[in-house]
Amino acid sequence: MDKITFLCLETSLNDEVISMNESLLSDFKKSVLNKPVKALFDVWHEKQGGKLIQSRLNNKRYIFLKEQLTEDRIFYVGITSRELENKLTELEELQRLNRHLDAVIENSYDGIYITNKDGVTLRTNSAIERITGIPKEYYLNKKVDDLIKRGILEKSVTHKVLEKKRSISFVQLNYLGRETLLTGNPVFNEQGEVESVVTNVRDLSDLNSLQTALRRANDLNKSYHKEIERLKGIESFIDGKTVVENEQMRIIYDTAKRIVNVSATVLILGETGVGKDVLAKYIYNESERRRRGKFIKVNCGAIPLNLLESELFGYAGGAFTGASKNGKPGMFELAHKGVLFLDEIGEMPLDLQVKLLRVIQEREIQRVGGTSTKKIDVRLIAATNRNLKEMVQEGKFREDLYYRLNVVPIAIPPLRKRKDEIHSLIKIFLKNINKKYEMKKELNAELSSFFYRYHWPGNIRELSNLLEQIVLLNSADKLNLEHLPVEYKTEINFPSTEINEKVTLKKAVETAEENVLKRAVEKYTTTYELAKQLDTSQATIVRKLKKYNIVLKGRGSNI
Repeated sequence: MDKITFLCLETSLNDEVISMNESLLSDFKKSVLNKPVKALFDVWHEKQGGKLIQSRLNNKRYIFLKEQLTEDRIFYVGITSRELENKLTELEELQRLNRHLDAVIENSYDGIYITNKDGVTLRTNSAIERITGIPKEYYLNKKVDDLIKRGILEKSVTHKVLEKKRSISFVQLNYLGRETLLTGNPVFNEQGEVESVVTNVRDLSDLNSLQTALRRANDLNKSYHKEIERLKGIESFIDGKTVVENEQMRIIYDTAKRIVNVSATVLILGETGVGKDVLAKYIYNESERRRRGKFIKVNCGAIPLNLLESELFGYAGGAFTGASKNGKPGMFELAHKGVLFLDEIGEMPLDLQVKLLRVIQEREIQRVGGTSTKKIDVRLIAATNRNLKEMVQEGKFREDLYYRLNVVPIAIPPLRKRKDEIHSLIKIFLKNINKKYEMKKELNAELSSFFYRYHWPGNIRELSNLLEQIVLLNSADKLNLEHLPVEYKTEINFPSTEINEKVTLKKAVETAEENVLKRAVEKYTTTYELAKQLDTSQATIVRKLKKYNIVLKGRGSNI
């Protein structure tokens, strides 16, 4: 808004002009001093007991306020009517803009809190009531210091803004214990000094609730997707070699995926041949360590005890007879920045267990015969087919080492408890064997059924070795029960199903499944009993019963 030009006039008590400022004097073309003021204007009309004067000169209108400020002087202060009209128009526009600003502040979802430079509250809006539970009128004309003393505010963003002379933000709990984001912004005057502070108060509880709900929805969506994939029976492969199709195995590999880039020690448990080394290699391949270091495997049960220490920790030059004069790095040094896989950790002698524990704790090794230590960065994965807890109780394995290794335990189930993977394993093993030896061997339905029913004490390794053995030792392209080694033929103690030789391997497995279920429902009456007996989930039993249209005894449905 432009500045107002005030017109000033001073007269004696008998209304004769004593002085006049230039803004008013410029409107007169003749001398005004000592002249009666009323005679100078074409019109001079007094109102409100002579306090308000409306006058005119040469069609120019004036409005004056009259006041006697001294015993012998009267002062007139005025403006022209045109300027007054202009100012009234500007004032109306300012009032309109102010109403809009009031509406914006009042209807803001966030709380608005305005204080002066002394921290006295000038204005708030209704949102402050919703966020804090305190009426907005309560804040008006109160200093933020008093609000802090009363526990209404935890700390003041206003003080920080006045101190730093810039925008300040922080999160705090409000009077109701709700998380709020406060952002204070300074308002500067023409001299660059902070004259007021405008604080925006945002309630984060609703936003946090929405984020939590969204995260839960995403998690639920992922779980639905996993369940759909499981129900569809989609085959999954790790590196094109290892099948991960069983529900338990999916959970195991999901767990492994989550811990690939942490430094915690992993202890893989399971019978011989279940794929402990494959899981260890998977953790390495999926981790950042693959780019920085090697995967080193040590079978603690395959290396003579007198050599195991030097193999693990290396040796200094001349440490023993026959040792290289330059010394030799051990497996820990070779695995620096990578992963060291200690297979069959239960076979490690007690004296070496002490040294291994020190390496885990100190993250440094000392070569055999050496006098200095060396820092190492190695992710340790151990595996065993033995019960380490029992070995601890028997004094055959150190308890402190056991707990150091058992940070992330992963137990891999035996093949007999994940028979739903046998079909896929046969498929991929047979494909690799045929490619390796340039053959085109196939299994007939009865042999496939045997593979499904067999209990596999040697697990996946036994399955792979047996397949390779019968492929190499038999010239027939179509392999059947007769081609099994003698020790396996004694296991053929179930009636074979008559199946056409053209039936696919998948169909053979399905026929075997159907036969097992038909015999099981003769003995068990609920899906939970069936699931427990057949080492699978109740959901899998329900799905299979529906698939083969098998009805439980005494029920009209297969549920």
